[in-house]
Amino acid sequence: MTAASASVTRQKADPYAAPRDYGPVRFLHRLNPLSKIAAPLPAMALLLFARDIATPLLFCVVTLLMLLIGAHLRARTVLLLVAGIPLIIVVMSVSFGIWADPSLVGDSPVLIEAGPVRFTSGAWLIGLATALRLAAIVLLALVGGLTSTGPDLVRSLVQQLRVPYRLGYTALAAFRFVPRFGHELDVIRQAHRVRGISDGRGPIAAVARTAGYVVPLLAGAIRHAERVALAMDSRAFGAYPTRTERYTIAFRARDWIFIAAFWALTAVVIVL
Repeated sequence: MTAASASVTRQKADPYAAPRDYGPVRFLHRLNPLSKIAAPLPAMALLLFARDIATPLLFCVVTLLMLLIGAHLRARTVLLLVAGIPLIIVVMSVSFGIWADPSLVGDSPVLIEAGPVRFTSGAWLIGLATALRLAAIVLLALVGGLTSTGPDLVRSLVQQLRVPYRLGYTALAAFRFVPRFGHELDVIRQAHRVRGISDGRGPIAAVARTAGYVVPLLAGAIRHAERVALAMDSRAFGAYPTRTERYTIAFRARDWIFIAAFWALTAVVIVL
């Protein structure tokens, strides 16, 4: 087994392992999670009040290029960003344009007319501006969402923002609950299938089948929570004001440079 495959296998087995380094080109993975939250915040605030098309379009293009270059993404994610986001923008522009205030549209060319419904180019431009604004905010949020993990974000909050580790490690344990519940739900479904338990077909049968998963899943969740609580008590969780970390997530100079560059871009957009 090569070192790269061993690293991937270790990360699949241990979701709390140190973040993987994808090289200098995929620079977003090397940044602190807090910097990827602080950098887009002014741009998000600006987009809430922007009503033109150029401002959100600029942020959409810049953020999309940043994700495609600086993030290690799966082919499905790349396809969703490149093809799915523009398609969603087009659909939302028409949807928002239909509900646009006629007083804001003015006298503009009619694109589609069906009976009393008149869809004009002015209404479509208003809908396009709204759709681009929402898409830009989502893409800005994906800068940190696609390149950071929940445990790393919690560690950054504890190490840099001095969030009490009692709260941080509680959130860290909660992140681990989600995949475990998914695994237990899969085991319950397989157990029902092996025993030949079937409620038939149709929506009512699907609801009854789902209700049958609730009790064993809830019982497993309670048992798991008790085991986690006992494990934390046995390790003297909360007995000391500070606690050692498995690994540290530093806030380096490149994080400050990334924040300053993004804020400078936002300032240029505001000025122009």
